[in-house]
Amino acid sequence: MLLLVTSIKLVAEIALCALAGRFLLGLLAGAKREQNLFYQLLGMMTAPFTRTFRLITPKFVIDRHIPLLTFVALGWLWVFMLIEKVSLCRTMPGQGLCQ
Repeated sequence: MLLLVTSIKLVAEIALCALAGRFLLGLLAGAKREQNLFYQLLGMMTAPFTRTFRLITPKFVIDRHIPLLTFVALGWLWVFMLIEKVSLCRTMPGQGLCQ
């Protein structure tokens, strides 16, 4: 169970970093951000998460807001997985795996 929680937390961390990096790079690149190779690479990394979140959100949510909502949802997922990991580590007899 600890491996599952840690894996979900890791995937959320990677997606959060990619979304934050894409946002910051978009600010720096300006109007030509779609032509930037790294912006496109970060877009490919975040596309599965934003597409999935687009499918579960109502249609009245603007497409422009989906990356922000995805970031917030992944942030909450990360917090919940952190709390679960701490809870699991506190109940385990051997604390070596939780370091």
